[in-house]
Amino acid sequence: MDRADQLIFQIGIRQISAVTEKGRHAVVIMDGASWHTEDIANEFQNLSVIKLPPYSPELNPIEQVWSWLRQHYLANQSFTDYEDIVSKVCRAWNSFLKCSARVRQMCSRRWIELTS
Repeated sequence: MDRADQLIFQIGIRQISAVTEKGRHAVVIMDGASWHTEDIANEFQNLSVIKLPPYSPELNPIEQVWSWLRQHYLANQSFTDYEDIVSKVCRAWNSFLKCSARVRQMCSRRWIELTS
């Protein structure tokens, strides 16, 4: 997908709900993007939404992930076209995911622990 809007967000929420195992509950954490609407979760019994307070990037793990991707893979590069951007970002993302300890470290917070 090359865009982000309310329709794309709704599709994503539906996909998360669809792949959540029966008897389990998914939690989606949202930032303040205008297309993030909490009421979309109301139609799902197996999904809840937590909305981050405004101006709190330290609570949003993707901010640290993007910083890491830029520092280690994407900085000081030029891209030939859109496809080149997508290709290099995907390569960087897949490299990031190879180290589960790194993912856990950057995406978890000591003050919150979700248990099954």
